[in-house]
Amino acid sequence: MQQSESGLIMESRSSRFPFPFQPYTIQESFMEALYTALDQGKVGIFESPTGTGKSLSLICGALTWLRDYEEQKKLEAARLLDGPEKKCDAVKEENSTSQPSEPDWVSEFVQKKAERDMVNKLKDEELKRKKREERLEMIRHNAQLRYAMKRKASEDDEAVKLLQLSREGAESETLNPEEEGLIVAEYESDDEATPKSRVCDEDDDEDLEEDHVTKIYYCSRTHSQLAQFVHEVQKSPYGAAVRLVNLGSRQNLCINPEVVRLGNVQMMNDRCLEMQKNKHEKQEKASDSETKRRRGVAKATCPFSGFENLMAMRDEVLVKVRDVEQLLQHGRETHTCPYYSTRMAIPAAQVVVLPYQSLLHASTRKASGIKLKDQIVIIDEAHNLTDTISAIHSAEISGAQFCRAHSQLSQYCERYRSRLKAKNLMYIKQILFVLEGLVRTLGGKVGQNPNTQSCQPGSELLTINDFLFKAQVDNINLFKVQKYFEKSMISHKLCGFVEKYEGSGVNTHSGSKNKENRRTEGLGRFLQTLQNKPTEQQMAVEDKPIMASPMMLVESFLFALTNSNKDGRVMIQRQECLSQSSLKFLLLNAAVHFAQIVQECRAVIIAGGTMQPVADFKEQLLFSAGVTEDRILEFSCGHVIPPVNILPIVLSAGPSGQQLEFTFQTRDTPQMMEETGRVLSNLCNIVPGGVVCFFPSYEYEKRILGHWESTGILQRLQSKKKIFQEPKKASQVEQVLSDYSKCIQRCSNAGSGQTGALLFSVVGGKMSEGINFSDDLGRCIVMVGMPYPNIKSPELQEKMAYLDKHMPHIGGKSPGKALIENLCMKAVNQSIGRAIRHRGDYACIVLCDHRYARSGTLQKLPEWIRSSTHTHTTFGPAFASVRRFFLEKRQRPPL
Repeated sequence: MQQSESGLIMESRSSRFPFPFQPYTIQESFMEALYTALDQGKVGIFESPTGTGKSLSLICGALTWLRDYEEQKKLEAARLLDGPEKKCDAVKEENSTSQPSEPDWVSEFVQKKAERDMVNKLKDEELKRKKREERLEMIRHNAQLRYAMKRKASEDDEAVKLLQLSREGAESETLNPEEEGLIVAEYESDDEATPKSRVCDEDDDEDLEEDHVTKIYYCSRTHSQLAQFVHEVQKSPYGAAVRLVNLGSRQNLCINPEVVRLGNVQMMNDRCLEMQKNKHEKQEKASDSETKRRRGVAKATCPFSGFENLMAMRDEVLVKVRDVEQLLQHGRETHTCPYYSTRMAIPAAQVVVLPYQSLLHASTRKASGIKLKDQIVIIDEAHNLTDTISAIHSAEISGAQFCRAHSQLSQYCERYRSRLKAKNLMYIKQILFVLEGLVRTLGGKVGQNPNTQSCQPGSELLTINDFLFKAQVDNINLFKVQKYFEKSMISHKLCGFVEKYEGSGVNTHSGSKNKENRRTEGLGRFLQTLQNKPTEQQMAVEDKPIMASPMMLVESFLFALTNSNKDGRVMIQRQECLSQSSLKFLLLNAAVHFAQIVQECRAVIIAGGTMQPVADFKEQLLFSAGVTEDRILEFSCGHVIPPVNILPIVLSAGPSGQQLEFTFQTRDTPQMMEETGRVLSNLCNIVPGGVVCFFPSYEYEKRILGHWESTGILQRLQSKKKIFQEPKKASQVEQVLSDYSKCIQRCSNAGSGQTGALLFSVVGGKMSEGINFSDDLGRCIVMVGMPYPNIKSPELQEKMAYLDKHMPHIGGKSPGKALIENLCMKAVNQSIGRAIRHRGDYACIVLCDHRYARSGTLQKLPEWIRSSTHTHTTFGPAFASVRRFFLEKRQRPPL
């Protein structure tokens, strides 16, 4: 055994887990527990603080299990194929001993049938495995060949030009009739049959239907976290061999300038799908031997979605691990869409990296070609998993969007009434009827400009059934309407319709109004009135672009209404103007959408740097989804830093003896705000580098900073630390952090009067998650009060009532009150975890509120912080311990 620099023991024995360096003991333990969870099909809850190599441990542990699993399957198949007779003899002997009274001819028949079935099954599996290996080998060979051809082609400019001209010529061979694609396919019945001319997102190809190999789906919260994970894979021992696919949205992976310039995610999706539909129809027309029809205006297709190029990039994606930026670069070089090529590579991939939404939303999974049956799912940064699932499956839509959707659909119905079959007309009229009812609940009417309709302000929270009764649409079968949306793709058809006609009243391609322009001028003008000339109030509240197809939002909202009555609520929010009023669906039971994942998958791993507290997490998400206690495996490890590198303090009183208690009744008093200023001023006198102070809300931050400015406290703080404040816009965060970091570095080098910087932030704000205050950027984290959520919020009250009714009462405490405490402590844990980011880091954490000293509250802190926490009832000893902590670090800095 050898001692590590941070005081932890590193094992000198060779590990069974390939690792880029000798792993720490906690990393070994993490990988062992992970391997066990995957092997036994568990639902694992893994907590490993940031800075302990969690991502690398996940990669090496999971891929080691996958390697062993595939080898075991291969050996088992070979053993059974080599000796099926021996296996069947054993079956025969077992049957003869267990059933002595059965006739011999019956036993022999059963045994021979079992033998034939077993051999056929094994041969089939072995054949599939060999074909898959041969195909992957061919992929690698073809990729090398293409690279060689690409180098050769680059030497011959003329060949490159000819290739480009031929590609462009192939793309523009045929043109389509102008409006053929806008008509919804005939909808003959309500059964499961697919409409006759279903629009596809991608080309039909047998490779898209190939069997999915056993794989690991890894998802995280942000694309930057996913990129970091991919980089860790590239550096790991498995980086050269693993087949990894990096999925993303069109906003992240699209390289078509015409689509990218739209900016808005929904508009980009609409435009891309429209182009794919045009491409699909173009191919159908090209293969049609009918008499040539009159050519209309050519429909735009995507030049980056050529089938051969997509297949080629799919193969290259499987050969080499690439992050999103590398995929984009490769796509631009090869003139190929990264979005669709990565989706086509999913079946053969061993690791699929994707955002939360793509995995946690069932319809998105289906659209992406993700199949979870018997696969592994790893959900990282999962501390807010329950809230994330609820947010993904909730929906909000404004009165303006409802009116716009109704206008578009009614104009579409009028335009193509003679072309629509009876079933289509029936369902379109049902959707229009539902939209009228929804707008009526907001106090408005369809067919009029929502910006000029006034409403009686107020809010109302209803169950799903009560809301449907109020809207007078309870007689409509929303399940059938939802199926119609899916089968007919009416939302996408409507998008193309609006794109074609919305501007026809003011702009024409020819410069003069032809007959068609005159016929649609009224339509275009009316559609435009629903988005032009917003009121001042609207401009102040809404800074989002109006989507081309609000019907997609309507579709999501109607789908949400198909949840069980007890699992959701609908909030009616009426403003003075109908356009600003909205309907919001709130999902109360996230487990209903998580159940399919835990039931289908072989194993599910839920990991995070801070998973505490986990009690409500298990009750609300796992147990409610049908997971039994014996299937749950919990793992939590400490930090790689030695205990002497962290000083967590619960501060119960300030310098003047004032008890620190930031309740709603006391926190606004001048005495409490001034005492808080004195605490912070004293800390700034002795803490080097950066101090990050978290307030419970933006409102309280504004109030207390205003008081400090009027009393001179802010000036005293400014004399020791330059003050920075969390910006209001997310786009400004990076600049503020850069200035904050430069100031700390400048102060440490110059030795001026200021000793660093003080950053004011808010719990749950832009700097409480995902920001690293490592080293001098965060030598002290100050938590002012306890950030309890607003208990008067109707949404939160409804959630509490739901939990009190459906969840067990543990320890005599109601689940609703436990939720409030757990939400508070989860936010605290995320904020204070910003300071310690690597094994050589050190920091002090000051929790300013005597309520943190309660045993139940302390238990909700991460164990590696809780075990070192000291409670001080007076300020003097606390101040002395902080001074001593930093004196020791200055005299003997940690290695």
